Amino acid sequence: MRHFGHIPSAVRTGLFHQEPAEFTSDSPARTLAVALGATLYSPATRPRLADAVRKQAGRGVVSMVLCLEDSISDAEVEAGEANLVRHFADLAAGTAAAPAADPSAGTMTDADTATDLSETATDLPLLFIRVREPHQITDLVDRLGASVRLLSGFVLPKFTESRGHAFLEALTQAERTTGRRLFAMPVLESPELLHLETRAETLAGIASITDKYRDRVLALRLGVTDFCSAYGLRRSPDMTAYDIKIVANVIADVVNVLGRSDGTGFTVTGPVWEYFRPGERMFKPQLRRSPFLEGRAEDLRTALIEHDLDGLLREIELDRANGLLGKTCIHPTHVVPVHALSVVSHEEWSDAQDILRPDRDGGGVLRSAYTNKMNEVKPHRAWAERTLLRAEVFGVAKEDVGFVDLLTAGLAG
Repeated sequence: MRHFGHIPSAVRTGLFHQEPAEFTSDSPARTLAVALGATLYSPATRPRLADAVRKQAGRGVVSMVLCLEDSISDAEVEAGEANLVRHFADLAAGTAAAPAADPSAGTMTDADTATDLSETATDLPLLFIRVREPHQITDLVDRLGASVRLLSGFVLPKFTESRGHAFLEALTQAERTTGRRLFAMPVLESPELLHLETRAETLAGIASITDKYRDRVLALRLGVTDFCSAYGLRRSPDMTAYDIKIVANVIADVVNVLGRSDGTGFTVTGPVWEYFRPGERMFKPQLRRSPFLEGRAEDLRTALIEHDLDGLLREIELDRANGLLGKTCIHPTHVVPVHALSVVSHEEWSDAQDILRPDRDGGGVLRSAYTNKMNEVKPHRAWAERTLLRAEVFGVAKEDVGFVDLLTAGLAG
């Protein structure tokens, strides 16, 4: 699979200076942690779950979480587990073939388009199951049988040191049973993490246990909805998570302890954006007109604003500025914006390349190739390394290609 693999190769060639690289579920963990991108959640009880997974793969989704926790009621758990097992078997049996082209047609037909876009459309996303309790991990891998080969791991809710041990031991046992690598994605959302008097101790405990099981922890996910719930809060579509100070403070402390670039940290993913339908707007839109005028995409700007996605775009930018990468998504319309804003700009790539040149190991300061900033080799090295890893999986845009072009192409694909 690859990011932007759902758009025609000719379109990708026009957008990217360096195209996104292909990766598989067997790629190194460091690559997969960055490649997660917009991780789309779906209730495990969906009647046509396998079809939904294939459909989203064809739209550019590369990671999905099939949820047995908060997205379904307590009474639905048993049915959700059975549904997962049934639809994993369906997926393992093979994806649906693209419709055959009409040989008598002289113009491009829908079938031809489907064939052109099927370059990676039949690849399945990285699939994770969000469980409630540790015993579900071992039980589900036993019930999945041969189709467990499609499973990349488990999402572990309300993760703390005390709760996490049982989850990670169950994952270790599941690995031994299946003989395959399985990852954990702990969700940091417990009240102990939010409350000031217990936060430092909770973070230290999480750091300790995730370090012990480092090879199995792919990324850490933030449960901002639970943080807000503890205080009866809910952000509006006019506001980002960073406007809710009590939440912003927790995000900062999580990154401080668990997101360091010294080899002890993990990829920490951005919080969910809850909105996907138009609502009453109190404040001005957060998208400037000029980028869309240059790209002749005013209709796209209008559509983004009408669906409250201008707030999402701002939050994605703030996620990256605050050390987060990727995002939890609950609606397919959120996926392309996350991926478009994850592509490395040509300017970022140029700066990172300059900073990491072998002859610059001794440090120093240099003017950027774009002649608009200072690049200080030693302080900016970790940023440059992280940028080039993101460039590997999301690609590097051409000099004259901006996020509006990437958004437009991703949505059209």
